[in-house]
Amino acid sequence: MTTDVLVIGSGFAGLVAAVEAAAGGASVLVLEKMRAAGGNSIISDGGFAALGADDSPELFYNDLLRAGQGLNKPELARLLAEKAQESLEWSRDVLGVEYLDRLEIFGGHSVARCYTAKGRSGVSLLRPLLAKLSQLGVSILYQTKVEQLCTDPQGRVTGVVVRQGYDHRNAAMGSEQVIEARSVVLATGGFGADVKFRQLHDGRLTAAVDTTNKPFTTAEVLVEALRLGADSLHLSHVQLGPWASPDEKGYGEAPGFADYTVFPLGIVVDPVTAQRFCDEMGDRRTVADALLAVGHPCVGLADSQAVAQSGWSLERGLKKGVIKEFRSLEDLASAYAMDPARLLETTIRSGRFKAPPYYGVRLWPKVHYTMGGLAINADAQVLNTKGIPIAGLYAAGELVGGVHGACRLGSCSITECFVFGRIAGRNAANQESRV
Repeated sequence: MTTDVLVIGSGFAGLVAAVEAAAGGASVLVLEKMRAAGGNSIISDGGFAALGADDSPELFYNDLLRAGQGLNKPELARLLAEKAQESLEWSRDVLGVEYLDRLEIFGGHSVARCYTAKGRSGVSLLRPLLAKLSQLGVSILYQTKVEQLCTDPQGRVTGVVVRQGYDHRNAAMGSEQVIEARSVVLATGGFGADVKFRQLHDGRLTAAVDTTNKPFTTAEVLVEALRLGADSLHLSHVQLGPWASPDEKGYGEAPGFADYTVFPLGIVVDPVTAQRFCDEMGDRRTVADALLAVGHPCVGLADSQAVAQSGWSLERGLKKGVIKEFRSLEDLASAYAMDPARLLETTIRSGRFKAPPYYGVRLWPKVHYTMGGLAINADAQVLNTKGIPIAGLYAAGELVGGVHGACRLGSCSITECFVFGRIAGRNAANQESRV
């Protein structure tokens, strides 16, 4: 098989790259190791960070650097901030994605700048992307796992060896085949579910630490690129989602309620003291570290006014029992073994609890995002250990390191996938020679 542009991965970054490459006139083929498209993108809340009111690319850029503790590669962080609005509008105008008529603010952002797709789900962006690819005549080969990146004698990437018919329950299944390409775009996501690999870089992240990621979010393509001579950075910077709950596996229902309702409109308390212990609107690293310092799961609380204001549906969370509803603060305190008088004092001081019923969710961090990954330049070219682009190789999305530094701000992942996916796709299609 031969194609101009070969895209590895069918999450947002890969599909966006495929759309742009095909729109640029290249023949494009997308490979996906699982049975369906979407990867981790499909479990997102559909939040896209762009520019809000009283906002600017410079303010956005400064927020990224502050959360990233200055470890961000400036040219990549600046690209994200400067191209965010353009990419949001592209998603509306070219793909037809619809967004809610409101802006959300997440911890670490100076202003509200999260545009949430209607349906509050990654599916709301995935479906338009797949429809556009179908319109452009781009095929996706499912259950096709990359085993090796191929190069010519000059070191240019010329394609891949894949295993077709791959089944994650039996890695040896399927037949091997070579697919040739003029350029390859890597968009395989992070390694949040790869316990062995993540523990190499942070020994604390054992199998005992749950992850919000799909179980197939692993590092094999990243490792293969490193074998080829690609450079990496920030692999030890793994983000823990502070809004996750120990009362459910994986991503679940708690993060949406906690991130959209509890953190901006409610409070988080230590059940032992019934007191707050952090600024709920801090960035994810700050809040997760505060939870870990407490040393046990804490409780996120919100009242009915907060729920109404956020517009977040609690139906599935209540049905699962992850989110609980209470008629009084006394009932809530009893359910979480808290001193009711202390809890009442805490809620009064917060000024955020006015109207029952009240809602609670237990919170404990889970591995959510890996800031580290492959080194790229502003053209999305993968760099070798000498800082020189590897000919024919591009990367975008969570597989890339350097954009976020020590901590990614909420709703910036989809923005990154679109901004750098578009750059990678366009440049991969603009190779001097095509098939």
